[in-house]
Amino acid sequence: MLESLPPCDLVAAGFPCQDLSQAGRTAGITGSQSSLVEHVFRLLDSADPEPTWLLLENVSFMLSLDRGNAMAWLVDQLERRGFAWAYRVVDSQAFGLPQRRQRVLLLASRSEDPRSVLLNQHEQPNLASSHEDEFGCGFYWTEGLRGLGWAVDAVPTLKGGSALGIPSPPAIWSPGSAQLVTPDIRDAERLQGFPADWTATEKTTSDGRRNRRRWKLVGNAVSVPVARWLGQRLLTSESYHQGDAELRGNRWPRAAWGRCGERREADVSMWPVRWPRPHLLDYLEFETKLLSARATAGFLERAERGNLRIPEDFLCEAHAHLESMTTETQLVAA
Repeated sequence: MLESLPPCDLVAAGFPCQDLSQAGRTAGITGSQSSLVEHVFRLLDSADPEPTWLLLENVSFMLSLDRGNAMAWLVDQLERRGFAWAYRVVDSQAFGLPQRRQRVLLLASRSEDPRSVLLNQHEQPNLASSHEDEFGCGFYWTEGLRGLGWAVDAVPTLKGGSALGIPSPPAIWSPGSAQLVTPDIRDAERLQGFPADWTATEKTTSDGRRNRRRWKLVGNAVSVPVARWLGQRLLTSESYHQGDAELRGNRWPRAAWGRCGERREADVSMWPVRWPRPHLLDYLEFETKLLSARATAGFLERAERGNLRIPEDFLCEAHAHLESMTTETQLVAA
């Protein structure tokens, strides 16, 4: 355990999301994992000299989980210590990546204005058509009853694991192909903005264990262009002059700020920039892998038992994929 902070300008912490994620335990900020953020404040309280900036990052579901208690707790901790703060939900799709990854960036300082860093830039989203039959669609085959994570012309948020305790690559449906595939780990790295093979190691372990570690590293990472943008914004000398409405009640919007007891909502999108974004199927460089019959059958059983709104043509092609994979398995066995 880190006992004290060395002299630094910025403390950045992506504390565990398992208790805050929609796909996780939903135990809240006091859960055994997410409560580790308390150590960040412990270190800040004893820091000498104190850092200029504090940056926290986590899943956007924390804004609504348990009536927003996680964000309320974090803000209370900051305000008790005299910090000005601002947060914003940012989507990695804004940065040229075909991955729908919405994360809360919470920036705080006792001496600087975090609003000018996080809230001054604003663009209108440039998303693909909502017609699924025009683009490849990403989804999580480990889900089906809830939290399908459906994304048009993108993969849903890459995760380090699943409730099933296995590596959790998303699946991709290419309309008209009657095939469901999963991306290569190297494309998953690229979908986070890393070079291919960034998580490769020299350790000699079984492929399954090694692959599981690599997916966990990718899923737990912050998208590289998001981190780069934020680092560049920390050097800004701009001022913030927006006339924002007062924040009322216990609802946490997608962006807000506070200082000296004042709390206001910021009217900005999840897209601070709008970089050119390739189509998902054009972005993939490495050979995909067919989703197994077992995985497909499990997903379909959950999807048809649940009440999620899933496109009928997708379900038809998923059944065709299952039939094809089952037939192939039977031929190999024969």
